[in-house]
Amino acid sequence: MKQAVSFTNDPVGQLLYRMSLPMVWGLLATMSFNAIDTYFVAQLGEAELAAMSFTFPVVMFVTSMAIGLSAGTSSVIARLLGKQEIQDAKQTGSDSLLLTFVLSLVVVAVGLLTIDPLFLLLGAPPELLPLINEYMSIWYIGTPLLLVPMSLSALLRATGNNMVWGVLMIISALINTVLDPILIFGWGLVPRMEIAGAAWATLASRALLTAAAFYYIALKLNLITKPHIKWAQLKTAWASILHIGVPAMATNMIIPFASGITVALVARYGIESVAGLGVAMRIEPVVLICFYALSGVIGPFFGQNMALDFRHRQLYALNLIVRFTLLFGLAIMLLLWLFADNVTAWFSDVAEVNTVAIAYLTIVPLSYGLYGLVMSVAAAFNGLGKPMPAMVISVMRVLGFYLPLVWVGQYLWGIEGLFAAIALANVMAGCLAYFWLKRNLLAAC
Repeated sequence: MKQAVSFTNDPVGQLLYRMSLPMVWGLLATMSFNAIDTYFVAQLGEAELAAMSFTFPVVMFVTSMAIGLSAGTSSVIARLLGKQEIQDAKQTGSDSLLLTFVLSLVVVAVGLLTIDPLFLLLGAPPELLPLINEYMSIWYIGTPLLLVPMSLSALLRATGNNMVWGVLMIISALINTVLDPILIFGWGLVPRMEIAGAAWATLASRALLTAAAFYYIALKLNLITKPHIKWAQLKTAWASILHIGVPAMATNMIIPFASGITVALVARYGIESVAGLGVAMRIEPVVLICFYALSGVIGPFFGQNMALDFRHRQLYALNLIVRFTLLFGLAIMLLLWLFADNVTAWFSDVAEVNTVAIAYLTIVPLSYGLYGLVMSVAAAFNGLGKPMPAMVISVMRVLGFYLPLVWVGQYLWGIEGLFAAIALANVMAGCLAYFWLKRNLLAAC
């Protein structure tokens, strides 16, 4: 396997910067899928915007599953590379792609069979179900094109080839941007598909991304071989991935679980409020892009620096992470306080929608710095091959902090209290995450 950087020798700060920068641009392009889709769908009307807003927790749930699987793959491969077990790393990567494809087919089947009951459970009114079905029936079919590329990205991240993945994601996002208005509103011989067009645009752009990534990894880098044929060998490989992947999936799936609760609670205030929440939740991942990028490289870094001689690099990295997340979180908060009303106006001109979106983007960003720290700490624990602390922190953030606080906050201050509960839960989880990881690293020295 070709490694573009040295995780154990390059200066820590420069390494994290060089690895994260292409991820920022790539993830920004990928996350713009939702923002771009939301922008064009919002032009169709409030009902379409609300319908797409109800799909957000489910989309995030499946995306979190993909992130968890890629975290398991990246962690195992990074630790194998750290021990110079090159062939085993190559074989594990190939087995992980097969596992991801099999699980994606399960998601397709379950998803298509549960659209109506699931979205009714999330609080969607019956009159929105036809629109939700239009979008999700197509989106679910494209699930393999979401999960498999994430595992391909894990191979690139574990070997330091982040720039390639970043470029591919940018190209994919540009294709999605071009296809969205054509398929949603129609153009020439292309019929007007409305909300279904957004789903088709996403599916097509992801198909091209998958093909390009697989071509580069298999033929240019020679990182893929045939998966194990014998079940015993395949089971062993899958177990090593799922040892990290399952807790990592659980860790990431807690986020859409909390989003689902939030959507259901906000639905009590009307579809305009849900639409406003949907706008805010499309903007949020974009402004948090640097945190996602950093967490994407932290796992491989901690995994390859497991040897005692390199433990000091992990402690130094933690100090850099804390400083960056807190300062960058502060910058995001100030920018949103100044420009939230301008940004939300791009998506909707309905006063009720914008009021809710602005309230979210004014209150929740108070906690973004510590939320970014939670992301990086979870990735660090996964890279160390210790996924349980990451899962416990995420579960505590939602079940231990958020749920009790949200009932109190909503009762006392309405929808603003609900958003305040999210912020406070992020702060508490961030403090817990930092002290847990630092104690773990000091104990290992």
